[in-house]
Amino acid sequence: MYLGTQLPARHDDDYRVMKQLGVEHVSANPDGDWRGWTRPVLEQFREKMEGFGLTLDMLLLPLPSAPVDTQPCRDILLAGPDRDRQIDEICRLIENCGAAGIPSVRYNFNYIGIPRTPMEEGRGGYRAEAFRWDLVDQDEPGPAGILAEETLWERVDYFLARVVPAAEAAGVRLACHPHDPATPPGYKGVTRILGSVEGMKRFVQMHESPVHGLNFCIGTLGEMLEDVADVPAVTRWFGERGKIMNIHFRNIVGNIYNFRESFPDDGDIDMPAVIDVLRQTGYRYMVMPDHAPTLSGDNQQQVAFAYCYGYIAALLQTR
Repeated sequence: MYLGTQLPARHDDDYRVMKQLGVEHVSANPDGDWRGWTRPVLEQFREKMEGFGLTLDMLLLPLPSAPVDTQPCRDILLAGPDRDRQIDEICRLIENCGAAGIPSVRYNFNYIGIPRTPMEEGRGGYRAEAFRWDLVDQDEPGPAGILAEETLWERVDYFLARVVPAAEAAGVRLACHPHDPATPPGYKGVTRILGSVEGMKRFVQMHESPVHGLNFCIGTLGEMLEDVADVPAVTRWFGERGKIMNIHFRNIVGNIYNFRESFPDDGDIDMPAVIDVLRQTGYRYMVMPDHAPTLSGDNQQQVAFAYCYGYIAALLQTR
């Protein structure tokens, strides 16, 4: 396994800084509309990353973590009239990635975005995202209305039935992010089917394939557990089955329905134990920061991510 990042670059110097900080692999997307990401465009972008000494390891499909009503491929999630066309376009993009030498893609199957409550303070006064169930409007409607849990599973199944064979043919790994955070069933009209360990297990066993797995977020996993001490054991289950395609290395303080985010060394999850499990189960892809707290001063995000890179790099050097 190796250090990676998905932090968007503001300009070319950010890519140079990534390399200077020890990052070797990135998840990044070319500029412009995703429908124009042909093989030549993707090859040119990969070669640009290589010019900075970086490997373009992953691309984000047009299925982001945003609320469904703002997504470019919303008909895939809503079973709308353009669903088949949008799935076909994603399959073509996956094929282009394979042909251009990009080995993996990440995506979400997200209806309500990433709910959060007001930010809270952590070590030294840094500001971090939080979620407190007792602070949310528990009756707030969602952007997709009310959807039965099995309806959501049927839509996932329909998508995977088309996309997994395309990814197999292209030799491209599929990494789906779990639902962040776990919420009680029915919140904003949906049950977050990838917001539980049981749901993630069901998901990875649908349309079984070595290319079908998870963008495995350690922080999101902690957010769905009563006891975050279980994170290494749950990670082991997915790692032993080859279902981890990327690692989001993020910590939290708290547990299900009640947490704030933190730096990796400043939370309740035993992050070194997670790395031990990944090593023991033969994980061999990127380990990257996901979210990071907001610092004081200038260049807040870049400094925060630099700290996370160093922490991950140090753990990866331990034996």
